[in-house]
Amino acid sequence: MSDRVNRVVLVGTGAVGSSYAFALLNQGVTEELVLVDLNKEKSEGDAMDLNHGITFAPSPTKIWFGDYSDCKDADLVVICAGANQKPGETRLDLVEKNTRIFKGIVDEIVASGFEGIFLVATNPVDILTYAVWKFSGFPKERVIGSGTILDTARFRFLLGEYFDIDTRNVHAYIIGEHGDTELPVWSRADVAGITVSEWLEQNDQYKQEDLDQLFLNVRDAAYQIIERKGATYYGIAMGLVRLTKAILQNENAVLTVSAYLNGEYGHEDVFIGVPAVVNRKGIREVVELKLDEDEKAKFNHSVNVLKSTMEPVLKKD
Repeated sequence: MSDRVNRVVLVGTGAVGSSYAFALLNQGVTEELVLVDLNKEKSEGDAMDLNHGITFAPSPTKIWFGDYSDCKDADLVVICAGANQKPGETRLDLVEKNTRIFKGIVDEIVASGFEGIFLVATNPVDILTYAVWKFSGFPKERVIGSGTILDTARFRFLLGEYFDIDTRNVHAYIIGEHGDTELPVWSRADVAGITVSEWLEQNDQYKQEDLDQLFLNVRDAAYQIIERKGATYYGIAMGLVRLTKAILQNENAVLTVSAYLNGEYGHEDVFIGVPAVVNRKGIREVVELKLDEDEKAKFNHSVNVLKSTMEPVLKKD
C-alpha cells in the first residue's frame, strides 16, 4: 500500500476540462492525472503540453491520455464533457442532450470497476449530478456537483470589493440551482465577522440597493463573460481544483456543492447547491443554514424549477 498514489480521471478536455488540468498541475494536488476525451488528438496534445510544464510545477504529476479502463484505480472522476447551450436552445433541450451523453459515459466508468467519487461540472450541473447518481447506482455521498461553488466565489469577491475587505475574510453563500433561480443568503452573510446588515446599520455609505445590484452581477456573471469571451472556464476550473483538494486531502471543508437533499431544507430527491462538508469519502453532511422566510420561499422555488425541468427526462420510470 505504500506506493498507492492519488489518481484523478478527467472526462472531457474542452475549455473547462483543460483549464482544470492546468490548474491542477500548477497546484500539485494529485500524483496522477488521466485525460479521457472522444477527441483523441486534442487530449493527447493536452497531455504532451502539460507534461512539458512539469519542470515548473510544485510537485511531480504523471499525466497521460487514457481511456475509461483507467477509472478502475481512480480516486476521483471529474466529468466536464457534454454539449454547450446553443442560441435558441432551451435548458430542457440541453438536459436531454447531455443526459444521453452522460448515460454512455457513466456506464463505461462503472463498468471499469471504479469505486471512487464522481465530481460533475457540466451544465445544467444540478440535474446532471442527479443523472450520474441515478445511472451509477452510487451512494449519494459519492456523487458531487460543482453546484454554486463558483457563484459563491463571485459573491465573496464582489462583497470584498464593495466593503474593501479581502475576499478570504468574507463568509457568504449563494445556494439553490446553479442558474437563474439561485439566491444569496443575506441573513447569514458576514464580512470580517460583522454581518452585512450590521455594516448597513453602522455606515450610511453602504446601501441595500447596491447589494441587490451586486447579487444580480453574481447571478448574471456567466452571461456577461460569455458575451465577452464566449465561455467561462478559469473560475470554475479553480473551483473544481479546490473541491479536488478538499476530497483528496480529507479536509472536511465546507463548500457550496450540488448535494443530494434527503429532508434537509424540507426537500428530498434533488441535487442542489447547498453548503456541505466535503472530505475523502465525498459529502460527509449537508450544512443546514437557518434561512429567513424570504430565503426559504426562494429556495423552494429553485427546487421546484429543477424538479420540473428534470421530471420529463429523468423520472420517466
